[in-house]
Amino acid sequence: MRVTDYASLIRANNPGPMTLEGTNTWILRAPDADQSVVVDPGPMLEDHLRAVLDEAGKVAVVLLTHKHPDHSEGAAWFANQAGCGVRAVDPAFRIPTDHAHGLSEGDVITASGLRIEVLPTPGHTLDSVCFWLPQDGSLLTGDTVLGRGTSVVAHPDGALGPYLDSLEKLSAFANSPAGVARLLPGHGPVIEDPPAVLTYYLTHRQERLDQVRAAVAAGHTTPESIVEHVYADVAPTLWPAAQRSVQAQLDYLNG
Repeated sequence: MRVTDYASLIRANNPGPMTLEGTNTWILRAPDADQSVVVDPGPMLEDHLRAVLDEAGKVAVVLLTHKHPDHSEGAAWFANQAGCGVRAVDPAFRIPTDHAHGLSEGDVITASGLRIEVLPTPGHTLDSVCFWLPQDGSLLTGDTVLGRGTSVVAHPDGALGPYLDSLEKLSAFANSPAGVARLLPGHGPVIEDPPAVLTYYLTHRQERLDQVRAAVAAGHTTPESIVEHVYADVAPTLWPAAQRSVQAQLDYLNG
């Protein structure tokens, strides 16, 4: 599905409570260009990866927003088939495995008319990054911001302090004169009103923190007890993830 003049979406067939409709693989290519950049090839589902190969054509590089398997598991297989490298914050996912293929603040990836700027946004995972397309006004957010609902910050890989800082950073960016036209998330639909959604994310996190503080004050001291008390609006199938999120909140409050 072509979403903008620069971005197309192929969704992996891995729906679930944590992946929504499935993982979004983004193919970035400038109009009439002969090279593309693939963001998050997704899980090791060969039918999906081959569909991405067919759509992407010649691939300059693969970029990973973070290391979770539903985004990264198929990256090495895909890169081998496409004959390209993989750039990621986590060295374990880089191809070739040298320091030049990391992703850091201020890095810019260029390919046949594409300009992709790297914005580190740790929190959902410590290696999470977003990718900004200034020529398109699109911001690829991985799991930092989802197309529907809110993201999980799960202890121990996720950390709430950095995540709140990342949301503040993205909110300021979205509300800057340059603005952000849309968010292209790792799961769910495209977000057409980035400032409003980022404001909601920040408000939601603060409300959850207040609820956890109140639960602790009422004597609920374990993640399991707090989830039962605070997350009654969340499906029980998601409670294990909510417990890891509560542990991250407790670490933040006790830090």
